[in-house]
Amino acid sequence: MRRGLLIVTVLLLALLGAGPADAEARVANVVNLTPTRTALFIDSPAMGHRVQVQILHPAGGGSRPSYYLLDGLVPGDQESIWTVATDAVNFFANKNVNVVLPVGGLASYYTDWERPDPRLGNYKWETFLTRELPPIIDGQFGGNGVNAVGGLSMGGNAAFTLVTRNPWLYRAVAGYSACPDATLSAAATMFSIALRGANPINMWGLPGSPDWADHDSAINADRLRGKAIYLSTGTGLLGPHDLNLDAELPARIFSGAPVEAMVNVCTIAFEQRLRTLGIPARFAYRPSGIHSWPYWQDALHDSWPTIGPAIGA
Repeated sequence: MRRGLLIVTVLLLALLGAGPADAEARVANVVNLTPTRTALFIDSPAMGHRVQVQILHPAGGGSRPSYYLLDGLVPGDQESIWTVATDAVNFFANKNVNVVLPVGGLASYYTDWERPDPRLGNYKWETFLTRELPPIIDGQFGGNGVNAVGGLSMGGNAAFTLVTRNPWLYRAVAGYSACPDATLSAAATMFSIALRGANPINMWGLPGSPDWADHDSAINADRLRGKAIYLSTGTGLLGPHDLNLDAELPARIFSGAPVEAMVNVCTIAFEQRLRTLGIPARFAYRPSGIHSWPYWQDALHDSWPTIGPAIGA
């Protein structure tokens, strides 16, 4: 009798403990923007709100892999900046791949935060991107379960973190002006979040904590073994895309030059880390260039011979 009561109690507790994050995400609305571009509005149990995701996809049917492409620190709120500031729409138009573009995620690092932030809200991006979203992409857009993930700057950092934490989900990863070493970039990461009015401690606690180590792709680099890897960086010196004498050039140089110089140092250190482990990767070092979109468009093109074949696209 007592054993039966114990079993019933355990079952009830399990049912009561099954919170919203255990529920399936639901597509609330579908907007066909063009024959090859669709916007999904997804109710995310993990996030507790509706998230927009846009997909670039072939017009016809058939099975295909998916490339999850992430924005930087300040993403678009109506569409991904990739579709605004680059030729991504045209570049992928003739390729048999779903390009999955999440919308939003200001200063999120596309990760699950330890606690909600008063400024940014409840961030559970890793759960959304790795658990909730892939079944929708595979079920409604012909995804065959073969995935890659990439991103610029913050999104590139996140791409490597997502792969090292979920190696079963991805075959390839790309970072465009990204620093996958969370320890090396900790101060810059904390500052970038605080600059957007949020409390960076709400993400993974204080640098040096176990949660920071769990999200550090340099510490966990061995989990990248067997993946196709691409990383690109400039040097912070003015390059061919920095010669337009417009009113925004001084601001771009002031912010973009030192950031790219730091990324360059981090990329060199990460290459050394992978070499120590015997993990092959493609590193694209530009002799010049600041932290700006024209270089990320170039890198997107340059990365595809690495990423595309790895996922059969």
